[in-house]
Amino acid sequence: MRAALCMAAVVATRHNPHIRTLYERLLARGQAKMAALGAAMRKLVQLAFGILKHQQPYRADWTVAA
Repeated sequence: MRAALCMAAVVATRHNPHIRTLYERLLARGQAKMAALGAAMRKLVQLAFGILKHQQPYRADWTVAA
């Protein structure tokens, strides 16, 4: 499962804007690439869980109302 998430995270850091900004922000803060990739993997799992829990499609334009 971890290998599948790793490849999905690599692709997401290139094509998903939310994951890409998370990854780049962590790299800018000085985290190692593998640590930032691990955070991207965790974010993908969180997104997938939220999609399954709420039975809603993924919306790239969704933001948290402050």
